[in-house]
Amino acid sequence: MTMKLVWEENFDYVGLPNPEKWEAQVGGHGWGNNELQYYTENKNVWVDGEKLIIEARRESIEGKEVTSARIRTRGKGDWQYGKIEVRAKLPKGLGCWPAIWMMPTHMEGQKWPNCGEIDIMEHVAYMKDTVISTVHTAAYNHIKKTQRGGEKVVEGITENFLVYSVVWDAKQMVFRVEDDIIFTYAPCQDGVVTENEWPYDKPFHLILNLAFGGNWGGARGVDLDVLPARFEIDYVRVYQ
Repeated sequence: MTMKLVWEENFDYVGLPNPEKWEAQVGGHGWGNNELQYYTENKNVWVDGEKLIIEARRESIEGKEVTSARIRTRGKGDWQYGKIEVRAKLPKGLGCWPAIWMMPTHMEGQKWPNCGEIDIMEHVAYMKDTVISTVHTAAYNHIKKTQRGGEKVVEGITENFLVYSVVWDAKQMVFRVEDDIIFTYAPCQDGVVTENEWPYDKPFHLILNLAFGGNWGGARGVDLDVLPARFEIDYVRVYQ
């Protein structure tokens, strides 16, 4: 199947992320996972002419000891099906939890996890050289401990830029790091499928963030001395 490039961000400028493509999410309420960071609007994310940098820092704000950033394309880049790929280098240090993921643009009265979530890549620092891809739905989610996903050990993820991607159509999703498959989610091939298993026939947007600590990122403790830590993104490309 031939796909064409429909959206891209090469971060070939200097300053804050392009507001025509990105918006910041701000706050320090734990983000559903008891995370330790406070996401700022423009202190912890910038573009240096070649790449996007999200930096977690040890500094106090609003009762939190860590600041970081979380940006999304909601309303500026929203897609139903296609190939989404992000070339990135991951941070190191106990407590770091970078993610490349997607959420529905229009929730239509649904709450998580019924709305669906697509986790293209997550990495928790205590799982050395391991990248994880996961989906969350009403039937399959981490609250029930039924989430569907896979993981792959890839040496050098904190030293090298690698391409993380998902190819998503009406029947399945295939997650990769470079050319290696991490996980394939294909409930449509298992018989009768409802929205409980497949809430993915609607537009989703992309989220990039660097969390610190929390239920998963801090499951084996955190080390504040590793900060500052950087999650660096070379480019984002979407094909349909």
